[in-house]
Amino acid sequence: MRPTLLALIFLAALAPAVTTAIEPTAEPERRTNSLGMVFVRIPAGSFLMGSAEPAATLARDYPSLERRRFDLLADEAPVHKVRIRRAFYLGQHEVTVGQFRRFVESSGYQPESEADGTGGYGYNPAYDPATTVRGDAFEGRDPRYSWRNPGFAQNDDHPVVNVTWNDAQALATWLSRTEGQRYRLPTEAEWEYACRAGTRTRYPHGDDPAGLTRTANTFDQAAAPYWERWRAHALPGSDGHAFTSPVGSHVPNAFGLHDMLGNVWEWTADWHGDTYYGRSPRNDPQGPATGTVRVRRGGSWHTWAFYARCSYRNWNSPDTRYTLVGIRLVREEGQQPPR
Repeated sequence: MRPTLLALIFLAALAPAVTTAIEPTAEPERRTNSLGMVFVRIPAGSFLMGSAEPAATLARDYPSLERRRFDLLADEAPVHKVRIRRAFYLGQHEVTVGQFRRFVESSGYQPESEADGTGGYGYNPAYDPATTVRGDAFEGRDPRYSWRNPGFAQNDDHPVVNVTWNDAQALATWLSRTEGQRYRLPTEAEWEYACRAGTRTRYPHGDDPAGLTRTANTFDQAAAPYWERWRAHALPGSDGHAFTSPVGSHVPNAFGLHDMLGNVWEWTADWHGDTYYGRSPRNDPQGPATGTVRVRRGGSWHTWAFYARCSYRNWNSPDTRYTLVGIRLVREEGQQPPR
């Protein structure tokens, strides 16, 4: 799916609060690599990172959630100005099953879900039989599940899941050595800058959660029948996908990027720090120097609208492999890989 000028202008118009003007183009500059990954050039610029929405406002707009959830967002504050000083190329889509398979076959790399023998997680509607309604239905770790089999059907154009942060690093390292071009995970700041694409609203399309059914694959009426316990949190509309969707199935943001919200959570390079925003440098922040968990961003096909906001931060240990977590890579502009 290729973005049109009309679609990009429409999205930009929905989000009037802009900190760095983004000029949508019908044909953003792209690069395609040896695995068929398309990368879009993201210009340098400045933006306001984080969120300071009052808990009362969030409780009003997300009535299915308990108020206590809105009092646990200290790591999204303070809102602070960040400057991304160099342009970079970001994957137009999340890494797909087919692309990850070609990497595994070409490199001989064994993903952690297979290498350590413990497997990953998978969807199993019979799991959690103690309840009278369908339970969480995510079963694992179990050797039956891996990036090859998350318990639901995927084609080569679906985003790969059950991949660890370490798997993402291995993919980036292999591409860097193979192509002579530096690949890596985006920093958390780069990710949010690219997701917002010039906006200051909750989502690239605006503040209304209902708009996600057009722009993202999140938890809605298509998925609700599979998760009776969580039906109250489903969006009122339907994007037509109960699980992952083929990448590029939804309208892109003003940078021409698809699925920055929804489909799968995306690993970033950064360690997570609850208070990091209070001391973050203005220029090109890299996250805390140490930590125990890595940040993932963007929400997934199973994510409620509140957790799919541009500013929302989540995290996992680097060896986590899960049915909701995938990869999007950066290809640096004009950089060579280390020897």
